[in-house]
Amino acid sequence: MRSLIFAHRGANREAPENTRSAFEQALNYAIDGMETDVQLSSDEVAVLWHDRFLSKLPGHETKHIDDFSYAQLSSMDFAGHFGKNTPSEGIMSLQDFLDSYRTRCRLLIEIKNREWEERARHEIKVRQTLDQVGATQGDAIFVSSFDLPSLVYAQQYRPGFPLVYNFETDQTLADAERVLQAQPFLHGLCLPISSLDESFVRLLRGQGKSIAVYTCNSDVEINKALSLGVDILISDLPQKALQMRDA
Repeated sequence: MRSLIFAHRGANREAPENTRSAFEQALNYAIDGMETDVQLSSDEVAVLWHDRFLSKLPGHETKHIDDFSYAQLSSMDFAGHFGKNTPSEGIMSLQDFLDSYRTRCRLLIEIKNREWEERARHEIKVRQTLDQVGATQGDAIFVSSFDLPSLVYAQQYRPGFPLVYNFETDQTLADAERVLQAQPFLHGLCLPISSLDESFVRLLRGQGKSIAVYTCNSDVEINKALSLGVDILISDLPQKALQMRDA
């Protein structure tokens, strides 16, 4: 099986990340999937945003997504930071994203659960994400997180759903062995490309787990991921990754 190429937050070098413009631009290429990030508004609407703060929005530099309601977020410009001539775009909801793209490519949805949020709020975010995804065929839609307790909760809430644990750069092969032994339900791991090596591949393949890597942008990174046969290669430059894979 050849590696699948996923656009990281859409085509984020050509349009503002996690906006409709970025997703539509990504689909101009023959990508296999798109990755996005889910956070929660103050009134508990699942929305797409990656950063911890709203530092890209003038006047809101120290604020979080959950400081604002969905209506307020919809009225803000989440595209203006990309350039002076960029058309304004309000925040995109997860439901709108799913309605727009689930039939057009595979999706990888990362739940961003933050340390300042209460665990109950983490669980609301998990439930909303899984409820909105609903029934899915095989691995057409994955859910991932850097927060392992969120994935444990997700497994309890929706047994059998494909869940991927995102590794930090300081986590090791020994950490992976411990995690997979303790949490065998995991569909796989998403590793930083700097951490990926043959030992990780042997471990994951030996347990029948999927391998995703982030974020592969240089020739060296893309070639490394392809040569090690990852299942999902996440890139800010999906068109470049596609060209290298298909060469």
